[in-house]
Amino acid sequence: MKKILIVEDDLNIADLEKDYLEVNEFEVTVENDGIKGLENARKNNYDLIILDLMLPGLDGFRICKTLREETDIPILLVTAKGEDIDKIRGLGIGADDYITKPFSPGELVARVKAHISKYDRLVSKDSVSEVIEIRSLKIDNHSRRVYLDGKEIQLTTKEFDLLYMLASSPNKVFTKEYLYEHIWDMTSIGDLPTVTVHIRKLREKIEKDPANPEYIHTVWGTGYRFE
Repeated sequence: MKKILIVEDDLNIADLEKDYLEVNEFEVTVENDGIKGLENARKNNYDLIILDLMLPGLDGFRICKTLREETDIPILLVTAKGEDIDKIRGLGIGADDYITKPFSPGELVARVKAHISKYDRLVSKDSVSEVIEIRSLKIDNHSRRVYLDGKEIQLTTKEFDLLYMLASSPNKVFTKEYLYEHIWDMTSIGDLPTVTVHIRKLREKIEKDPANPEYIHTVWGTGYRFE
């Protein structure tokens, strides 16, 4: 049974999330305080964390940033705010996805299942070692490590997936819709700014000048191409 941690200070929302997830055969733990939520997440092995942004003790942004430095399990942000800046900030510090209140419980369950399924396939994949080397960039698919000028750089799960997909087919143009569907395993749920944010973070990590990228190029009105 997959284990989910919910960090949410609104008891009604937390209970609703817990009930729907348990009906779908997930084992669910709830914490209503940010500090306790972080402690619990560190001590136990969860398959996914549902993290509210506005929390007492420690906010969701700081929790997400701390956890992402220690683990790559899926993190789903929940926010009552509608501003894009909060969503972009959350994705920029390593969250896999976000959902804005109010949301349907069915949508929440669908996203949880999709992210866990995707993560399970990645960590259990028994593939032969495959290394892509382009100029000063080296991508090792077997160990899921990336090196730039011989120095390892740290990528989140989704950042690695995006980079590997793009680099595996150099000069091919990938639409945002295609990347979102194949990396996040979703079509109608979620939205395309998720891809844009992850591309921006990738550029910050692998490009010497992110404003004038050497590897990941934008094809205006279409998507992205790796050169």
